[in-house]
Formats: sequence, C-alpha cells, structure tokens
Amino acid sequence: MKAEFFKTLGHPIRIRVLELLSEREHAVSEMLTEIGIEPANLSQQLAILRRAGLVVARREGLSVTYELTSPQVAELLAVARAILTGVVAGQAEALEEPA
Repeated sequence: MKAEFFKTLGHPIRIRVLELLSEREHAVSEMLTEIGIEPANLSQQLAILRRAGLVVARREGLSVTYELTSPQVAELLAVARAILTGVVAGQAEALEEPA
C-alpha cells in the first residue's frame, strides 16, 4: 500500500498539481494554464490523484475545482522538497571538494 502511494507521487505532473493545490484550490482551467499540458493528460492525472484520495473535486456550474483532501499532503510535499534540497546541496559540496 505504501509503495502504491509513493508510486502515485512519482510523476512530475502529479507533483506539480499537488504543489499548485498546496497553495489553494484551483479550477481545472487554471491548472491547465499553469502547467501547460493537454486537457486529457491533466484529466488522467487528476483521476489518479482522486482515486488515491489525495484530491477532491467540486463542480461549480461548468467549472470543476480541485483541492487537497488534507493539509498533510502539502506538508509531505514540503518535507520531500526539504530532503531533496539537502541531498542536492550535499552532492554539490561533494563535487566541490578537492580529490
């Protein structure tokens, strides 16, 4: 189950969608503009995130708005970003060290 969860997070478009939704809820049209992908591709990625329970959709007239199911999703992304930043910084330091 954990592996499936992290597999869901293992796609750059899904990560970008979650980052956008970490800021605030977004309509699909806003996400299309921000991410710059085809509507069918965004729809597919949103469906995967919905099935994983990470986002929920709300229809407002002709528009569909998405939001995170929990603030913990945003926290997870922030922790992952901090870890990655530390790893990259460590690699940069290792490259700068004289042999």
